[in-house]
Amino acid sequence: MITKDITSGGIRIVSQEGGPDLGLAEGSGVSIIEQDGLFFKDHERTGTLLPYEDWRLPAKERAKDLSARMTIEEIAGLMLYSSHQMVPPRAGMPFRGTYGGKEYEEAGVPPYALSDQQKLLIQKDHIRHILMSAVRDADTSARWSNALQALAEAQPHAIPVNISSDPRSGARHASAEYKNAGSDVSRWPEGIGFASCFDPDVVRQFAHDASIEYRALGITTALGPQIDLSTEPRWMRLQDTLGSVTEDVLPLVRAYCDGMQTTEGASDGWGRESVNTMVKHWPGGGTGEGGRDAHYPFGAYAVYPSGNAAEHMKPFTEAAFRLDGPTKCASAVMPYYTVSWGFDDTDGQNVGNSYSRNIITQRLRGEAGFDGIICTDWGITGDPAPVMDSFGSRCYNVQNLTTAERHLRILMNGVDQFGGNNDPVPLIEAYRIGCERYGRDVMDARFRESAARLLVNIFHCGLFEDPYLDPAASARIVGNEEFRRHGYEAQLKSVVLLKNKGGALPLKEGLKVYVPGRRLRATKSFFRSEVPAREDDPVTDDVIARYGVRVPTPEEADVAIVFAESPASDPYSPEDAASGGNGYLPLTLQYRPYTATEARKPSIAGGDFRESFTDRSYRGKTNIAVNESDLDNILDTRRAMAGKPVIVVETMNNPMVVSEFEAEADAIVAEFGVSREAVLDIVFGRCQPRGRLPFQLPRDMATVEQHAEDRALDLDVYTDEQGNAYDYGFGIGFDGKRLG
Repeated sequence: MITKDITSGGIRIVSQEGGPDLGLAEGSGVSIIEQDGLFFKDHERTGTLLPYEDWRLPAKERAKDLSARMTIEEIAGLMLYSSHQMVPPRAGMPFRGTYGGKEYEEAGVPPYALSDQQKLLIQKDHIRHILMSAVRDADTSARWSNALQALAEAQPHAIPVNISSDPRSGARHASAEYKNAGSDVSRWPEGIGFASCFDPDVVRQFAHDASIEYRALGITTALGPQIDLSTEPRWMRLQDTLGSVTEDVLPLVRAYCDGMQTTEGASDGWGRESVNTMVKHWPGGGTGEGGRDAHYPFGAYAVYPSGNAAEHMKPFTEAAFRLDGPTKCASAVMPYYTVSWGFDDTDGQNVGNSYSRNIITQRLRGEAGFDGIICTDWGITGDPAPVMDSFGSRCYNVQNLTTAERHLRILMNGVDQFGGNNDPVPLIEAYRIGCERYGRDVMDARFRESAARLLVNIFHCGLFEDPYLDPAASARIVGNEEFRRHGYEAQLKSVVLLKNKGGALPLKEGLKVYVPGRRLRATKSFFRSEVPAREDDPVTDDVIARYGVRVPTPEEADVAIVFAESPASDPYSPEDAASGGNGYLPLTLQYRPYTATEARKPSIAGGDFRESFTDRSYRGKTNIAVNESDLDNILDTRRAMAGKPVIVVETMNNPMVVSEFEAEADAIVAEFGVSREAVLDIVFGRCQPRGRLPFQLPRDMATVEQHAEDRALDLDVYTDEQGNAYDYGFGIGFDGKRLG
């Protein structure tokens, strides 16, 4: 019995007793079928209820039925995952589109309008997995999602769109990774900030709240959590991980995946509040040699000098694939770009993870028994850039294959989906080559196997019944007061007090506060484009005014608060390579110029068609932190304050060598991607410090060079002037006593 039938904004919603709401777009050609007193959507336009249209059947049964009805071209589109889509596009940013052939700024269209390219993705290329990056606000996101879903519903089979997102809830975005704008979502610490809470319930609350916000934005897949064990302290993506110590990471992984995927009250856990999780990066991406990252050719190799590779798979095999909740297993896995050194493929090659039969077929599908979606990381099948200093395709060590052959090799390993690939032509060509090599029956079965896996996740989230959103409701849900309160409480809980000499903290409110500006050297962006030298005010006057009075000079101040970030540096120099060197520089965790006298020689891994050598060692070379002036700020402020208190607030994107300034600070506060308000609430005593270090702080760079990239807690840690060792799990209260 239909209990409500309402059409608004071109969307018809049919409610019924004993079944789910059904959402239909006007003009899509999809109608309602009645059977057994219940109502179903006629996706196939046959007038007869087909198995995949029957919401009473299990998702796997529905997916198998639909996959058998699809053409190879349709399946190829389903197996692609779009590049980043900005809503609306921004001037000067990548991934822009056109609207009736015009730039967005000239087209006069609303911000939620579909671009020409987005329409082609749906209509021509059959793509149903879209990665949404920045979006203006919740209302825009909901309307854009509705437009996508209505267009998809008008196509054969009416397969809905699975919109995904990278993490978008960080309170303060660090500079190392491409992050999504938040769309007014609630704000939480970065991943390593969750680790500093040492509380799975905080992660579970985040995942629950974020899943509801994501669904209100139209998002049904989270490209996370990032569950790499971050055993390498120099890695630029450490900030997004949940830590390095397996026994502490596993409960956080389960809490995250369960919180995201579970709809309370649903028998199998799946429903209207569920968001698929895509855990990353198999088999663990946190062991790049020297801390370099595999987004770039100079960081392609992951190494295991202590033979600890099996430990890095445990967040997957013992947590993500063994959830406590009713969904039981993370929906999807993303292998990393890395060439995992020592995981030789069956033909003896060291190749990128998705190209490795050893890593995918034998270990992930076989030994780990994972039967969900495997999706490559973004952009691994195109031809590589001709130079090392690039953000190009990452087809590591298979550059001699054609683009179609790369797709085929990945596909036959058991991978289902190609991240960042919009063009179905190479995949269809891979099918043709596969038919010649293995036979049409084998290739048909292989394509339909992946199609069924991919469709299951769309069925799980209820999109085939109703993919549509009420923009007004979305605006109320996203970033609502309750979720913001939860996020802010997590931010507060994550902040770590390391030092409080003489009871310098908490500060009294109303004091005159001096905050120096920051100066940053020219560097390169995440995309390897030039970023000029710049100045930065680390906190606004309005924020300081909530706690005290900001003054322009140390002489006028009662107290100084110096905001700094952990040292950041660039591990590759094309100038060094051009002048006869190998191009490799040390990543440094100290501010002052660092010469790597203790570095490994030769490197464990190496080799690239663009290089004439295999030794990537940087022993004896010197590098300088981009933000060396953060140390100058601390030391200069100490002198200028003439004995008055100096409070140092460090945004720790990575562990760091604090010996350069610790003795000059009366108090040191560490934060992991939280708002300035959260930090100042601690500094001014509105909240007690409760966080603990989620990693070790090294005594010096020598211990960093001597440690093994795949081993946790193997650094010699720094001990401060008060005798406190800055070890994993360390943190104090205002009284100076250790927490935990």
